Amino acid sequence: MKILFQGDSITDCGRVTGGGAGYEKDCVGPGYPGLLKSRILRDRPDRDDIEFVNRAISGNRIVDLYARWKADAINLAPDILSILVGVNDVWHEEWGNGVEAPRAERIYRELLEWTKKALPAVRLVLLEPFTLPTGKGAQIAAEVAVRSAFTRKLAGEFGAAFVPLQSAFDEMCRVSKPEHWSPDGVHLTPAGHQLVADAWLAAVRL
Repeated sequence: MKILFQGDSITDCGRVTGGGAGYEKDCVGPGYPGLLKSRILRDRPDRDDIEFVNRAISGNRIVDLYARWKADAINLAPDILSILVGVNDVWHEEWGNGVEAPRAERIYRELLEWTKKALPAVRLVLLEPFTLPTGKGAQIAAEVAVRSAFTRKLAGEFGAAFVPLQSAFDEMCRVSKPEHWSPDGVHLTPAGHQLVADAWLAAVRL
């Protein structure tokens, strides 16, 4: 079984590609993909055939994923494909390079259609884009919520597992300060990554 993680900096989280002392050829990094790898391998010692691959790239928007999708997703032929994308479509409008919501939804749908046609047996996992009420996250929350809504809709259309993250972070921000989970309302602390990993495991059966 091959599990492929795709997305932007939240998923990238400083992954090391190309090897090095103590690293696999394609390191999943210290973020939620790495936490998932550790947890799954701990809980499923009978499944030493699971391969974990992280091809997320910091700064990516949905259009960037689409541009590299054949090389970094289709050609890898994953059994489970996990995607978290959306926040940079909003954030990058700060530099006049965002992706407006209708176009982002259309491209996301095309990407999923392409994936299912090329890999009909793949299991899709769509993570909900989210923000926390601090820093940049507070500024872009309304537009990210639009992406959250159509991501949930696309998960239903394509029979994907949907990982609800906004409500999870909202709940935790009521019991602790947002900065415990994210320093800027977008990128995550180790605690924030653990929350995402826990939500992923609750939504996906292996």
